[in-house]
Amino acid sequence: MMVKDGCDILAWIWRYRNYCILFLSLIASHVQSDIEFTKDKHFSWKTGQWGRCLGEECGSGGVQTRTLWCVHSEGWTSHHSNCPHAEQPESQRPCFKVCEWHQDLFEWEVSDWATCVLIPFPHNQVKLRTGECITAQHGIQRRSVQCVRTSNRTSVMSRICEFFSHKPEMEQACLIPCPQDCVVSDFSYWSSCSKTCGTGLQHRTRDVLATPMYGGADCPNLTHTRPCSNPLPCPPGEQHQYSLKVGPWSDCWQPQDKVVWQSGRTMLDFSSSSKDNLVKQHTQSLHHVPHHPKSWDMELGYQTRQVRCTRSDGRSAMLSLCTQDHTPVNYQTCIMPKHCEISDWSSWSPCSKTCRCQDLLPGYRIRTRHMKQIPIGGGKQCPALEEKEACNIIGDLLPHCPRYVWKSTAWGDCRVAPLLSQQDRRLGNVSGLCGGGVQTREIYCVQVPEHQSRQKDDTDSFNLSDLPAQHLLDHPAQQLPNHPAQHLPDIPAQHLPDLPAQHLLDHPAQQLPNHPAQHLPDIPAQHLLDNPTQLIIDHPVQHLLKHGAQHLLEQATQHFQDKSHPAQHISDQTAPHHRKEVSRPVNGRLCAGSDIPSSVQRCSILCPQPCLLSSWSSWGTCLHDNCLEPQGRKGFRQRRRQVLWEPLGVPESCPHLLESIPCEDPICYMWRVETGGRCIPSSGTCGPGSVAQRRVCVNDQGVDVSNGQCPDPAPSPTVPCEVSCPGDCVISSWSSWSSCSTSCSSKNSEGRQRRSRTMLALPGEGGKDCPASSALKEWRECNNHPCVVFHWEATSWGPCIENSSMSLNRTFLENGTVTCAVGVQNRKVTCIKMNVGQVISKRCLDSARPDGVRPCLLPCRRDCKVTPFSEWTTCPGSCLPANSTIPTQSRYRTIIHRSANGGQECPDTLYEERDCEALPQCPSYRWQTHRWQLCSLVPDSIRQGKAGPTEPCGDGLEARGVSCIGEDEEQVDMDLCLQWGGAMPPRTRPCRIPCKDDCTFTTWSKFSECSGCGTFRSRKRSLTGRSKKRDHCLRAELYPLLETEACSCNDFLSQPFGNWSSCILPESITPGFPLGVRQSGHLDQRECGHGRRYRAVTCLDWQGRPVSPSLCSESGYVEEACHVPCPLDCKLSDWSPWSPCSTPCGGGLKIRSKWLREKSFNGGRPCPKLDLKNQAQVYEAIPCQSACRQFEWVVEAWSTCTINTVTEASACGEGLQSRTVRCARRSTSGQETNESLESCDPTESRRRRRHVLRLPSPEGTCPEDIQTEACVLNSTCFIYHYNVSDWSSCQLSEMAVCGPGTRSRLLDCVRSDGKVVELSVCEQFGQVNTWRLSEGCDVECPVNCVLSDWSTWSECSHTCGHQGQMLRSRSILQSAHKEGRPCPSQLLHTRSCPIRPCYSWLLGDWSLCHVEGADCGEGVRQRNLTCIVHWGDWPQQESSLTRPRPSLAANPTHTYSAQPSYFPGPVEDRHCGDKLRKMSEQELVLPCSVPCPGDCHMTEWSSWSSCQLTCLERRSFETIGRQTRSRAVVVQVLENQENCPQQGFETRPCKGGTCHTYEWRTSGWNGNERVVWCQRSDGVNVTGGCFLQNRPTTVRHCHPPCSKPFSHCTPSGVCGCEKGYIEVMTTHGFLDYCTRTPGIHNKKADVKTNSGLLKPGPSHIQDFFSDWSLQPIGPDGRVQLWAYGVTAAGFLLIVFIIALSFLLCKAPKPTSSPCPPQKPLTLAYDGDMDM
Repeated sequence: MMVKDGCDILAWIWRYRNYCILFLSLIASHVQSDIEFTKDKHFSWKTGQWGRCLGEECGSGGVQTRTLWCVHSEGWTSHHSNCPHAEQPESQRPCFKVCEWHQDLFEWEVSDWATCVLIPFPHNQVKLRTGECITAQHGIQRRSVQCVRTSNRTSVMSRICEFFSHKPEMEQACLIPCPQDCVVSDFSYWSSCSKTCGTGLQHRTRDVLATPMYGGADCPNLTHTRPCSNPLPCPPGEQHQYSLKVGPWSDCWQPQDKVVWQSGRTMLDFSSSSKDNLVKQHTQSLHHVPHHPKSWDMELGYQTRQVRCTRSDGRSAMLSLCTQDHTPVNYQTCIMPKHCEISDWSSWSPCSKTCRCQDLLPGYRIRTRHMKQIPIGGGKQCPALEEKEACNIIGDLLPHCPRYVWKSTAWGDCRVAPLLSQQDRRLGNVSGLCGGGVQTREIYCVQVPEHQSRQKDDTDSFNLSDLPAQHLLDHPAQQLPNHPAQHLPDIPAQHLPDLPAQHLLDHPAQQLPNHPAQHLPDIPAQHLLDNPTQLIIDHPVQHLLKHGAQHLLEQATQHFQDKSHPAQHISDQTAPHHRKEVSRPVNGRLCAGSDIPSSVQRCSILCPQPCLLSSWSSWGTCLHDNCLEPQGRKGFRQRRRQVLWEPLGVPESCPHLLESIPCEDPICYMWRVETGGRCIPSSGTCGPGSVAQRRVCVNDQGVDVSNGQCPDPAPSPTVPCEVSCPGDCVISSWSSWSSCSTSCSSKNSEGRQRRSRTMLALPGEGGKDCPASSALKEWRECNNHPCVVFHWEATSWGPCIENSSMSLNRTFLENGTVTCAVGVQNRKVTCIKMNVGQVISKRCLDSARPDGVRPCLLPCRRDCKVTPFSEWTTCPGSCLPANSTIPTQSRYRTIIHRSANGGQECPDTLYEERDCEALPQCPSYRWQTHRWQLCSLVPDSIRQGKAGPTEPCGDGLEARGVSCIGEDEEQVDMDLCLQWGGAMPPRTRPCRIPCKDDCTFTTWSKFSECSGCGTFRSRKRSLTGRSKKRDHCLRAELYPLLETEACSCNDFLSQPFGNWSSCILPESITPGFPLGVRQSGHLDQRECGHGRRYRAVTCLDWQGRPVSPSLCSESGYVEEACHVPCPLDCKLSDWSPWSPCSTPCGGGLKIRSKWLREKSFNGGRPCPKLDLKNQAQVYEAIPCQSACRQFEWVVEAWSTCTINTVTEASACGEGLQSRTVRCARRSTSGQETNESLESCDPTESRRRRRHVLRLPSPEGTCPEDIQTEACVLNSTCFIYHYNVSDWSSCQLSEMAVCGPGTRSRLLDCVRSDGKVVELSVCEQFGQVNTWRLSEGCDVECPVNCVLSDWSTWSECSHTCGHQGQMLRSRSILQSAHKEGRPCPSQLLHTRSCPIRPCYSWLLGDWSLCHVEGADCGEGVRQRNLTCIVHWGDWPQQESSLTRPRPSLAANPTHTYSAQPSYFPGPVEDRHCGDKLRKMSEQELVLPCSVPCPGDCHMTEWSSWSSCQLTCLERRSFETIGRQTRSRAVVVQVLENQENCPQQGFETRPCKGGTCHTYEWRTSGWNGNERVVWCQRSDGVNVTGGCFLQNRPTTVRHCHPPCSKPFSHCTPSGVCGCEKGYIEVMTTHGFLDYCTRTPGIHNKKADVKTNSGLLKPGPSHIQDFFSDWSLQPIGPDGRVQLWAYGVTAAGFLLIVFIIALSFLLCKAPKPTSSPCPPQKPLTLAYDGDMDM
């Protein structure tokens, strides 16, 4: 411990010393930085910071100062004299004073960040941290920052810009990925041996997959070479092979004189440097050729190349060893190169982004240039002719982009007919239809005005019609100010009372059409004057009277006569509505992305409902016409009825509501007498008495008034009565008077009423006798007035006419026209005598006379409103080709709403079309060719290597000049013909001047005659002279003697192609509206009938090649008539008879239904929901009432009691009464009930009482007058409650299909035992009826699918071929609802375009490397440029030009299929365009080399590797990846390795790369060795990429080595024993020795001895026990004694647990009670983990 503590103290002292040294060094460095000049070791000058530049004016006249100190080395300040004055720094300097306005003159100029470089180590060493790098290395990026003038970008002092803003950072941290080594693939298979005899070489190669980056290791050798031997030795004398090798052709040059010729001649030199010298000589001989802009002359030159003979070991040999017949040509004629010439750049096009929008992408602009000279002879290719650059990158400086929104026109008329099914009988007359319907409108796109586009929350930017009506009802009207009326949705009439009155006034009445008057809220009359609206016109005059309309005219007159309300003021109020800005429509594509408003909505037409009236009241008393001013003795008796429901949708008003009858002695006040109480005898207990009665004077309305107003004397306060004494006859009270027998009196009939009473008890001895039977009945006259009834009859209100005498509530426009005014309505009112006719007005009540005139509002005049014309469609921006039709442009406008009530009609012209303004004709230029020059050959002096003329012969070139001719036949610049003149004619052609040794032929014969279309004609020639004996002249492939060509043929075959188009019906809409301009729904679209369908036609020539379709047909189509089947709706049967009422007693429902007759077809209206029997569930239910007791016993009154006695004198005692009883059908009215009206409480009792009608004799007593019994539910008492039937189905008008209706149900009073009783019983028991028996309902309309118009046909998708199609489409504006006709599946029509042949340039495959006239060396690979014709699906088609094609001549009876069988084939170049220009854009010749035997050469480029990204932790470090390919070096002769080139690789950028990772892979151990390799994440085995530090070992080693007998090194790195031996370990865990496993070879082995030798070894059990504190196995390998004890205790514990479990789980004794049956438990696995 002491040693440890001492070490800690020493370490702490050492660390503290380091901290002190570091602190002192920092102080020293800081002091050193502040000292600029030192005088000696003690004093030095110290300077402060420069102050601000001060000066009187801005500019360079400013001055800066700073403070100076003389500082001692210890840090304290001293006097300036102590510091050397010669070294005193400046304390003042001139400066540039910067002012605020200089901010616009200077700015920071910042360069781009440089590449990331590593942070230098100490001593400025920059190296890669290869061993320390894990993911990336820290680096630094730098950039230059300087202050510059904005005018000329010259740099100034940084302090100027620092005055305005901080200097941008010049450095920033960055990351550099870790070094990436080169990654190569596995080696390929070994190649074959380079020699077939003797010893040769084999090689194998590999490819570079990833190049080294960021300082990674270089690529290893890509080639592996090894010697190989063949069993057969090479024969003597064939050790070497000789090959003729040629070099590359030199550049084309022109010899100017003999010196130049000699400097450029070819020498057969075998030195390695002659090739470079030759190239330099040729380069020096090139001269600039003057440019002729109006004519191009072809210049010809010459090329040479080297020829030599090489041996198979790579050495050069004599040329004679390689050439036998002739020496290869080392010269040829060539075209002098001319580089591409282009014009200057055009001006930049306008930026594509001109406004600020949501996306942050910049715009772009383009500039172009055109070609003025086509490159020839290998001249430089043309650079890019188009350049694009970003513009308007900072979008904040741009104005806001315009916004576009959808607008809609006014809704059209509501129509019900489109909802009718095909079998509806109402289709014949649709004029009276009502109920639910649909209406449409047009949707168009407009540009939002600039002031509105900045306001995102502008209320006009959304359409209120898309909001539900409930939303408007939940918000007050002031939340929706100034919204046009067409934006309000339809609001149900029942919700109108919930709307504020102001809300209704702020919106025109067309939003509240034909709503009942009782639904409108109270509106003050003043508002009706100030807000012209149609709201009042369609409502009865009674409603106007309610709102004070009787004073409307007076108030209006005063309102308009007031000087403070001139007419101009009203005009100004309404002017904004008339002058509201309407935007012009634009193309609908500009509104793409925003939700299109609905163009179809549901609507409703109110069904006509007649006036519903109550029954007539009874006739009243005779009253004066006016009780306030009674006159005369004539009066009227009246009866009335009330309007239960105002008429709707009918012009007629309700009939008269009051009838009167003239009478005499009218009164206005009368006495009303109310009798009550018991008869009180005057004396005693019986006999005459009186009953008190109450007298009240009332008026004609039944209201109490003072008694003095009644003219008649008041009735007596009492009425005489009599109480029967004992023995008197007892008679009942009088019954009520019956109804009058007639309603009026005439000569033949009088009205009478009767009442009666009955004898209740006969008189006794001495009692009062009963009256005669006639006295038991009384009669009186009633309705004695004559049958003369009068009433007022009023006709319907006439039209609202303007009252010219008044100027009320008029609205004036600026031109003075009146649009709305107050008028009057008149009607005729006459007095009618019933059953007679019109009489004079005096016969009717004057006070009840209806009004004949009422004020009204004239319908507001509404002019037609249309949008402005849209912009004219654009005209072509290019010129017009000759003989082309003049293009047109069009514009359109849309009707927003049509005129009404005499307003200005809509214009007739909604679509205009005109020719485009005069477009310039495309210029006409043509090529003019000059004569061919003489055949140009290489001079013989060059061929022979010496100067001097010789006879020229052999192959050469002919050239000719080309010029451009304009319309005036004058030469113009050549670039004009390049743009407008078409393909340039060829300017060179090969030629040959025959030599003496050439093969000679006769002239060609004439071509033979053509035998027919598709045949060939031929011509012949023959050899002449010595040529017949020359072998090479007899080779037909070199010198053909027969030539054939196809005969011209003008026969063409027309065959249909592809499928038929859709059946296209005739257009029924106005064409011309461009696609997407507007959306409109038509309810009467034609979807079936006769139409036409089209099929494209291919036109083929005799070779089966496609040609122009105009050669076969005019239109390019074959068409035929077609038919689109009309949809058939689902057909149902007629209504069945009504079913019986659902309840036998009380209210119920009766039902009728329809069943399915025929299902729908072809997209007709679907059937309603079907039941299990495939029957349509269509039914109608209405309430019904079943009589509970249809029959009843009818009894008459009891007869007089007949005494059963012998003596006649007896007048009392028991007797007999009889009555008549019969069974009769119960009457539907006047039913009475004898139900007890007492409440039923089981805990209480009920009682009944009766009165004494006659007192008993002294000897007799009266029976009890009160009876009591217990309340027993449903026996002696009952409970009553209301019960309602089920709702009926929604009942509509007969002329309605859907929409609002009513449903009803019946109310019953039900007794607790289920018996239905009269409703009055429940009322008498105080039951409150809370049930609604009628309510509004709505039947959802079966809305058919509504589609938009077909768009115009689109442009053809392909300009040629058979894949072109034209499209037109339509969209779903309203999906089908309920049983409406569903939307058709075909929303897109396609039609094939006329099939025109496609011409394309085809680049052939590269040929093999061809060396002309030699065995090896430098050659070329070529590919052809061919004009081919195809069907438009090339290059997907097979591009073989040699595949046989169908021929009309070969098979004239061939039947062509619907698909073209022609494959791409060559045609004339004129069809594809300018071949020379196309050739100048393509690379058709590539240099290549064929290695000679023994040469060391490069392999072909490998294929490009997969695109790979530089990644950190599987995240991309960059966006652009890399691909790599490589070339390996192949060595054929080991002696020639010094001349081998270097292996190479190249990379290219790519997109869409992936992040690859690398990891080591190992095989299984094979002994102590295994294979280790690196594998990429995509499974490719590679070399490189894996970290070498993590490479697993390939050979395993044990330390110390396993030297014991029978031991070996185990995979865990420790020594173990072989199979059959056991390890004996030392105390340190190392192998001590191996001992044989006992019992394997000798069964009688000494187990004890062996076990005693066992020691702890590296087993899993021992490892498990090694962590225990108590070891069960001792050091000698034996088990300890306590381990045996623990084992025995565990065994006993297990036995005890088993015994205890047996006792607890022992089955109990069976009992006598049987067990309940158990159901079988079925387990089903439901995927639960617990199962």
